[in-house]
Amino acid sequence: MDERALREELAVLGKSLFDRGYSVGTAGNVSVRLPDGYLMTPTNSCLGRLDPARISKLAPDWSHITGDKPSKEVFLHRAVLTARPEAGAVVHLHSTYATAISCLAPEGGDAEVPPLTPYFVMRIGRRLPCVPYYRPGDGAMEPAVFEAAKVAKALLLANHGPVVSGATLRDAVYAAEELEEAARLALLLRNVPGVRRLTPAQVDDLLQTFG
Repeated sequence: MDERALREELAVLGKSLFDRGYSVGTAGNVSVRLPDGYLMTPTNSCLGRLDPARISKLAPDWSHITGDKPSKEVFLHRAVLTARPEAGAVVHLHSTYATAISCLAPEGGDAEVPPLTPYFVMRIGRRLPCVPYYRPGDGAMEPAVFEAAKVAKALLLANHGPVVSGATLRDAVYAAEELEEAARLALLLRNVPGVRRLTPAQVDDLLQTFG
């Protein structure tokens, strides 16, 4: 997919996320890896109202080239895409249920989102680290995000929200949606007795089959 098509797709998928409440106001940001740099949603932009022509473009060294000024959380995307060279995009949202889990998860540990469905395992994997709290826009979190991203496709920022990577922009968006639904299920079933989780053997089978 060429850059023009990716800009259009980013605007379409951003609006889809916004229209369904996965982001509100100017919350959230998205990046896409290009052969000659990166696309990123602009600072203070609404995912529901992105202008493809004004989406920020950054050079391979993450310096701003064209478009509006990029999100103040450039470092967040840089950390994930550097840690995961196979990833082609990163989606950071403030979606309700995943953010709720980020307020419950132990900082520096793994969030308690159990493997209740195969789709969570297929799109997110076995682990969901929770990076300790940092003020939004604080570049000091970059090393912690980098370390978490090395071991997981998705992570939570404590009291902030989810950060999800994928091989393509669509993959990252679909994984972010799956994480939100998994977090919703986890909270709905949090204190329900007898909840059936996937077994370790079933999780291993899914990871070996779908990667």
